[in-house]
Amino acid sequence: MSAASGEPARTPAHVAIIMDGNGRWAASRGLPRALGHRQGVEAVRALIKGAGGLGLTHLTLFGFSTENWQRPQDEVNALFDLLRQFVGADLAGLAREGVRVRIIGSRDGLSDDLLEIVERAERDTRHNTRFHLTVAFNYGARDEIVRAVNALTARAAETGKAQPLDEAEFAAVLDTQGLPDPDLIIRTSGEMRLSNFLLWQGAYSELVFIDVLWPDFTLEHLREAIAVFQSRERRFGGR
Repeated sequence: MSAASGEPARTPAHVAIIMDGNGRWAASRGLPRALGHRQGVEAVRALIKGAGGLGLTHLTLFGFSTENWQRPQDEVNALFDLLRQFVGADLAGLAREGVRVRIIGSRDGLSDDLLEIVERAERDTRHNTRFHLTVAFNYGARDEIVRAVNALTARAAETGKAQPLDEAEFAAVLDTQGLPDPDLIIRTSGEMRLSNFLLWQGAYSELVFIDVLWPDFTLEHLREAIAVFQSRERRFGGR
């Protein structure tokens, strides 16, 4: 039911965000794109710190897509360096605060040190349950679905049995296995598309597009997006 119908306002448990606009933020200030990405990390830090206080239990952030490999190599390297720095500076604090970190996406193409960083972030926080932070890194939804189909095909070849699947069984081999589907997907920068993000999981997510470049995104913008979510009636195909 919608908030307008008299039902209590619902808070989305899981919010996913397409963090868009770092490069344009830097260009508008005559700065290198790398500085836009660096400022974007500061927005991430502030969001993680405050999201739990708004009632969220799960936050998923789109950090690097499979299509981002097409960008200039120096920009790709800068994005990878930011992941290294973020994990190096923030992981211990996140672990102490009960945050579980998961990295979804393909591990193909990542250097050995990046793989070690990803594995350490997941290993050091795997027992935490207070808040779930998922970072989509080297992620593309079509790639995720193809990898899932290939895994199921390989399983069938090993067992010699090919059986029909239901949706829950298919979801169990996606990168997001064990995570709830996002209630709300936000995209910043004014662009209005999903850009190959959580296509399966976002089938019934509410979409909110905000005309703010990611480095300028604040907790107040998240509150506004949640208010939009709360104003909508979610029927999931029913009446």
